[in-house]
Amino acid sequence: MPPEQNPLTALRAAADAVRQQLQVNGFDAAGVQRLSDFIEGQRAQLPAASREGVINALGCFLGECIAQTYQGEWATGPDGTTGIGLRNKLFLNPFYRVGQQLKHGLADSVMTFFEQIPDRLEAELPRKTWI
Repeated sequence: MPPEQNPLTALRAAADAVRQQLQVNGFDAAGVQRLSDFIEGQRAQLPAASREGVINALGCFLGECIAQTYQGEWATGPDGTTGIGLRNKLFLNPFYRVGQQLKHGLADSVMTFFEQIPDRLEAELPRKTWI
């Protein structure tokens, strides 16, 4: 039986496979723009049976772009989901964001989401008013 693959290795391998398919050089804003364009081109013709696999693959790419651009890291969120942790302040789910653009189009663009991350990092977290 082959040894189990490290989950981080699998996430990064999937991200790199998508990077190659999108024909982009890196995990950066240009890559996210290409991803957004790709999602828009595929939305209408994506079979329901393929949707989950596509979201997983494209989410790995978006997550790696977020991690490398904003110095984040792959992590497990409080609810057990996989995503990107940023500065111990934010937890972002790239798979959800890809799914939202597939469902709603550019109104939920991964590019807009990506561009808003710096503002979200700078925003103060709300104070807890309970004990």
